[in-house]
Order: sequence, then structure tokens, then C-alpha cells
Amino acid sequence: MDLRQAIDFTLLTFKNKSILMRRETWQGLEVWNRPEMVTHELTGHSVIADMAGRKALQYYQKQINPDLPWADDHFAERISGQPLNPPPSEAHWPHAVNNEQFKQRGLFSHTYPERFWPKEAGNRPTGIRYPVGDLSDLIGLLAREPYTRQAYFPIWFPEDTGNVSHVRTPCTLGYHFLLTGDRLDVTYYIRSCDLLRHFRNDIYFTVRLLLHIINELTTNPWQSVKPGILRMHIASLHCFRNDFHQLFALKEIRHEEELPLRRGT
Repeated sequence: MDLRQAIDFTLLTFKNKSILMRRETWQGLEVWNRPEMVTHELTGHSVIADMAGRKALQYYQKQINPDLPWADDHFAERISGQPLNPPPSEAHWPHAVNNEQFKQRGLFSHTYPERFWPKEAGNRPTGIRYPVGDLSDLIGLLAREPYTRQAYFPIWFPEDTGNVSHVRTPCTLGYHFLLTGDRLDVTYYIRSCDLLRHFRNDIYFTVRLLLHIINELTTNPWQSVKPGILRMHIASLHCFRNDFHQLFALKEIRHEEELPLRRGT
């Protein structure tokens, strides 16, 4: 199954098997008593696709259909080496809402450029015993040990555990890269994914990160390495009720209608 087929399969599965859910918060905002914020939700869904050994970016753009040019601009920010907060691309995010409501003193609680480059973000953080790593350290590990099983790139940090600060936390948990033969596979773990606004972009960012890593590695055996399998494990794939009807060209529903809801626990 290629990426386009995997995306189509996900849409079909979501249409047929998602259930209505009510959650307490969205993006850190209280939404429990807002009927328009009820979501259709598919839990524990996995996307598995063969990247076909392609290295041409245009191939993946056609397969995935992300929000371009924004997605390319934002990915450039992620790999820039700068912990941008806010990233300039927020100004032309195609699904923009009032982003100011998510900021404190002009900053987001986190950004992906910050999580890619934590050593450059504010005070230099350390772990319990050792310094933290960043994207360049991950690439360095793969250069030293191409066939390592340790090439995991976390986006969810210990400061997110329990959300004790009551702020927005990353949707992405992390990426694992594994070289098998001459193919580099990636497993992408994500806790929460909006089907309409983020799903395709998240896949695209994952593919672009894998291509970036391959391009950065120039010693043997990396000259002959190609993209392999993408596995994306999604704890909660969801979309709002109105978005569901928009995506699948269904008749609009009234929010006051009685609907079978499951309460998130």
C-alpha cells in the first residue's frame, strides 16, 4: 500500500468506524459544554505505507497532498537549527484561528522548532545525568551506528508529563528510525491528530524528516539508502462534527440534535 492508498484507507475507516466523543479540552481550552466541539473519533489507528524507495519530493507531495506552500515553509523552520517561537509560518497557516489566545507573553507553550533544538532554547536543559540531544545528535548517532535501534527522536518531553502547567502539549510523541538493509523505515507515534487540519501535513513532515536525515548522511552505507516503510500510530484521530460532514459531503446536522455520545475519561 502506498501513501495515497493508506490515506484513502484511513478516510474510509474513519467514515465507517469513528464514534462521537466529548472531551474536556481542545488546545488547552475548556470545550466540554460546547456542542460544536464534539468530535468524531477513531482510536488506535495505524497507517502503514511503503514509501517505494523514492527520493523525489514531488512524488510525496502528489501522494500526500499537504498544505503547500505552508508545509514546506514550516518544515524548513523545524530543521533550521533555531528554536523559533513563534515560528514565522504561523502567519500563513491555512487553517488559522486566533493564535493569540494560545500564547503567553507572545510565546506558545511549545513549538516544534523548540523541540527539535532544545539545546538552543533558553536555559540549556539537562537530563537526570546527561545533556539532552537534538536533531543533529540523532543524525550523528546514525552516522556512527547506521544499524542502531536507538535512533528515537522524542518530541514529548518530561515537562509535558501530567501537564502540571495546564498548557498546550505536543500532539507528536516522537519518531523512530530503523535502517534495514538499504531501506530506512520510520515509525511515527502521535497521541492526537486532527483529520482535516493536520493528518496529511503530519505524514508529510515525517516523510520530509526521513528524507532530510538520508540527505544529511553521506558515508557508507548511507549513499545507497532509500526510504522504506512509514508506520504512523495514532492514539486519537478525530475531527469536529461540522468537519466530518464537510470531509464526506454529508448533510449538515444541527448541534441541538440528540446524539449518542461517549465521555472521554
